[in-house]
Amino acid sequence: MLTIIFDSIVIGAGQSGLATAYYLKNKGLKYLVLEKSNQTAGSWPLYYDSLKLFSPVQYSSLPGLRFQGDMNHYPTKTEVMSYLNTYAQKFELNIATGKTVTEVLKAQELFVIKTEEGELFKAKTIISATGSFDSPNFPEIIGTESFAGEMIHSSQYSNPKRYANKRVIVVGAGNSAVQIAYELRKTSTVTLATRTPIAFTPQIILGKDIHYWFKLSGVEHFSYGKKLALSSSVIDRNLYKPAINNNNPDRRDLFVSINKDGVIWDSGEEEKVDTIIFATGYHPTVNYLYPLQGALDEIGMPVHKDGISTSNKGLFYVGLPGQRSFSSATLRGVGKDVKYIVNKVNALLSL
Repeated sequence: MLTIIFDSIVIGAGQSGLATAYYLKNKGLKYLVLEKSNQTAGSWPLYYDSLKLFSPVQYSSLPGLRFQGDMNHYPTKTEVMSYLNTYAQKFELNIATGKTVTEVLKAQELFVIKTEEGELFKAKTIISATGSFDSPNFPEIIGTESFAGEMIHSSQYSNPKRYANKRVIVVGAGNSAVQIAYELRKTSTVTLATRTPIAFTPQIILGKDIHYWFKLSGVEHFSYGKKLALSSSVIDRNLYKPAINNNNPDRRDLFVSINKDGVIWDSGEEEKVDTIIFATGYHPTVNYLYPLQGALDEIGMPVHKDGISTSNKGLFYVGLPGQRSFSSATLRGVGKDVKYIVNKVNALLSL
């Protein structure tokens, strides 16, 4: 059987993978996108129900297709899913769903991609676009294994219903932690546990959404904005800060340990807890690259410069937080990075 050798294979059909496919198709390259799920909406179907984009419609589009709706509307989870699926259909992108990549190997000048379904694919270049939702980060805390209650990551949280009338602690100082705690406060007794005080950034400044100022200043598209992408500042429309200042939900310094029934605070107080939700971020989901020597560092992070592997010629990344700018891992900003990477891929293939 004749094996097709693709110019490029993209792993992941979320927002980054879709934008990559758009530019690869426009370049006339022979490409394929491999997606493990049965649709092309990335991790959005798995996020908690009430999640909305932080950017309004006017700043929330992928290359080639405007997000429909009122310019000042903040799209819901369902609206984003619909937009991404529509994007793939409109441009007739070459996507194979139900393909879970397990390994990427190098055979002479070609990459060999193995899937959980037992298939092999070959390509001259690889573009990793798998995001990080599948690799939640849990901090190391004494006694975690002894806890008899429910302990989950925010990636497993959907809505407040199952936590009604329960004692819940949400760990984390970022957007997800604050939003989940704020939502739970109406039905649960909830505390935000953080290592440091929560930093807030106003959503609206001088009557304009903060993304207007990001665009005007250029901060989100230049390298000096990279560190901002990794910060934990909470974007707030004057909801969360007043609520936390009024102790609803309350904020406390992170507990020092966990026991069978709950947590032990720094004061020595032991408190019984029903559920602990860790909203403590993610690691890139790139374990399939381990067979490529030097592709990942000692803690499994991609070794790259601006999305280009520094150890494996022909290996590229899109959608990594802070990859080239503040907005690299966002719906509104990934397009610029993708265009840059696809140009690099095309140049390499032209040699």
